[in-house]
Amino acid sequence: MSEAAARTELDRALALDIVRVTEATAVAAARWRGRGDEAAADAAAAAAMYREIARLPIEGVVVVGEGEEDESPILYIGETIGAGSENGLSLDLAVDPIEGTTLCAKALPNALSVFAIAERGSLLATAAFSGTECFEAVEAMEIAFDEELADDLFRIPG
Repeated sequence: MSEAAARTELDRALALDIVRVTEATAVAAARWRGRGDEAAADAAAAAAMYREIARLPIEGVVVVGEGEEDESPILYIGETIGAGSENGLSLDLAVDPIEGTTLCAKALPNALSVFAIAERGSLLATAAFSGTECFEAVEAMEIAFDEELADDLFRIPG
């Protein structure tokens, strides 16, 4: 098998594994749907996501996660997770077991599970930046924004 074909097979298998991670996470959260307990829903979803990512054939580093190490027992920023990789697959991970914890707890629609991967070193670690600092950085880089785009950016909830 050529190297390109092997890489395609790996990508396909990894894509299916990613779907399994978010599926298991959503199922764990769904058990708490409508019970009014945001913390329990988030904890169940985070535990399921951690368990599933730990099985993946990767070495992942959480870049966007549940908080700093002292704020979260699992899926914290900087945590290394995964079963390891024979081919040296090292990835950045962005995770949010439940985006919309309150929605889940109140049995409202549109809560979701977020899991994104990228090559190691390619995801921006945003935990150290506030929204103000991000906009200051943009100004410092002297990027010319279209006024309409800038207005839309300020309306994005953060």
